Amino acid sequence: MNDTPGWASPGSARSDGQNADVPRPAEPADDNGPASKWSSHQPPAAQWSAPEGRTAPGRYGPPVPPQPSPGWGGRPQGGWGQPPAAKPGVIPLRPLGVGEILEGSVSTLRAHWRTVLGITLTVSVIAQIATVLAGRYLLPEPTRISAEPGTAEALRQSVESLQTTFIGLLPTLFIGLIATLFTTAPLTVIISRSVLGRPATLADAWREARPRLAQLLGLTLLLALIAAAVGSLAVLPGLLVGDTAGLTLIALGTLAAIPVIIWLMIRFSLAPPALMLERQGVIASLRRSAKLVQGTWWRIFGIVLLTLVLTLLVTMVIAIPFVAIGFVADGTALSDMLAGRTPEFGWTYTIITSIGSVIAAAITYPVSAGVTALLYIDQRIRREALDLELARAAGVPGYGTEPPGGSLRS
Repeated sequence: MNDTPGWASPGSARSDGQNADVPRPAEPADDNGPASKWSSHQPPAAQWSAPEGRTAPGRYGPPVPPQPSPGWGGRPQGGWGQPPAAKPGVIPLRPLGVGEILEGSVSTLRAHWRTVLGITLTVSVIAQIATVLAGRYLLPEPTRISAEPGTAEALRQSVESLQTTFIGLLPTLFIGLIATLFTTAPLTVIISRSVLGRPATLADAWREARPRLAQLLGLTLLLALIAAAVGSLAVLPGLLVGDTAGLTLIALGTLAAIPVIIWLMIRFSLAPPALMLERQGVIASLRRSAKLVQGTWWRIFGIVLLTLVLTLLVTMVIAIPFVAIGFVADGTALSDMLAGRTPEFGWTYTIITSIGSVIAAAITYPVSAGVTALLYIDQRIRREALDLELARAAGVPGYGTEPPGGSLRS
């Protein structure tokens, strides 16, 4: 029942306080009363509904679609209070789930596969050639371990083997950092455009990314130096002590350094997209990443770990067949392995396995870069309502126009 003066549901009693002179609808006549305009067949009680197309109380007209109204944090809401997720590009403009972040990365690869594969294939081929040549001609021979060494000899050989392994990893790590640099920069630009549903060409991505390459290189090297400094400080006491106690200290220091390095890398994991999309400096990007990650370290760690596991599985699925083909094609390596000797891999095996590595890298690079960029966007949506700014930039109705300065810049 509605208590508003001048309105009452048919057949209802007068509301308390209602004036007698208020017009009321005609009431149904009884069986013996005068004729009434009411039908003898009335709908059951409590089943009245508003007429379709109602525009105002007492007025009828064409149906009016529900209009978004301001709601949570200024985000438009639907008729039932559910915020409609505008999706001009590869992700809905709202806080993202893990599956949506991964799906957005893969969707970017599908939507711009020519541009993305053009970047990743070029960088992967150059990086793989450099890695193979460095391994063949620049790295020292592996340390050979004696069959039955004494205690002092075993310690010496272990230290030499550790040094050889570390030296052997340096060129590979450096080449990997440079390859990551030249893929992360343009791919971040492509992903930012994909979120807005805008086209992204290789020329456009390179033109926007090129001015930031020097700072991105500085950021990448700084993160590597931070990890190396933590690791060096952890093993330094063991190297100074030497002997068996030194090896124990080195092992303990390594175990203590690993979680510290992981914590730092996750804390600064959003610095590259902050540098690229907000035009920030190196140190400012590190601070920006730390601010965005604060309070959600475990969530970001879980997503990054899941991405690493998935990319590792994809790499193994692609690489294992090429390794098997390489063993069969390189008869020397296969015969050495069957005879129980350390296989000597020739160029045939190296070329075949390198092809597998290039294909795997071309697929996994954009997924990893996409997850990082979308994590950055997701954190800004959660903390700063970036979805409103993105919706305006994408021209979604009901959000106004794009503000000056771009959609992803702060």
